[in-house]
Amino acid sequence: MPDTPQQLPAFTYWPTFPFEGDLRVKRLLEPVPIEPPRHGDNPAECRACGAPDEAYIWVSDRWRVRSLDRPTGLPAVLILESRSHLDLGDLPNMLAAELGVMTVRLERAIRSLDGVARVHVNRWGDGAAHLHLWFLARPYGRLQLQGTFLALWDDILPPISEESWRENLALVAAWLAEFGGRPLAEPPRINWTAPTKLAEEARAAADETTTFGDPGSHAEPPEPASDTSARPEITVPEPAEGNGDAPDEPKLQEDGSGQRN
Repeated sequence: MPDTPQQLPAFTYWPTFPFEGDLRVKRLLEPVPIEPPRHGDNPAECRACGAPDEAYIWVSDRWRVRSLDRPTGLPAVLILESRSHLDLGDLPNMLAAELGVMTVRLERAIRSLDGVARVHVNRWGDGAAHLHLWFLARPYGRLQLQGTFLALWDDILPPISEESWRENLALVAAWLAEFGGRPLAEPPRINWTAPTKLAEEARAAADETTTFGDPGSHAEPPEPASDTSARPEITVPEPAEGNGDAPDEPKLQEDGSGQRN
């Protein structure tokens, strides 16, 4: 086709479109006669099949849920995979029915997180043969993130804190485990202070007030000390190498295009 400027499509003027300024449409390449193989077309080389359960946040006999390898701009980005090496159109009737149940269940689990308004569910499948569905949480009130560009915004927004990310993963894993399976992301733990330590701190504060404060005044006990150095970490399993579709990219970007496949 001729390499001439084209009118930009209407979606570039939507308020949800992430970019502004001068844009131009890329030249459309000629179709290839034979498409390249996807990762996992040879089951013996499938990284999803070879990944241990510890690389996931929740597992069951037939399904596993994993996260990306680091926090991104959204509250949660999770991937549902079949344990068997199957693609969407290859699922037998039982697994096809379970996929519907698991999709609804995982959507509800993510939507139960604080600050999540909607959960986008996407399946592309151009890069990996092993079935995987994406679940992306849209933050509440962020109307600019509505619609089809949420995956792009996830790469643009600054990452959420690792503490919030790990807590969200643990909460989703615990929510799923209520219906079966095994959570592998531990729930957050409270920075607990022993009652005897609280009593000692209260007595020390009272003695200080008696010495330096107004005679006869009653001091309120201080807030418990927050010893962050002794706070246990939330344990989240390390994801499998890469993110399931590409060995060198943090997300499922097999072709280097920056798209989730």
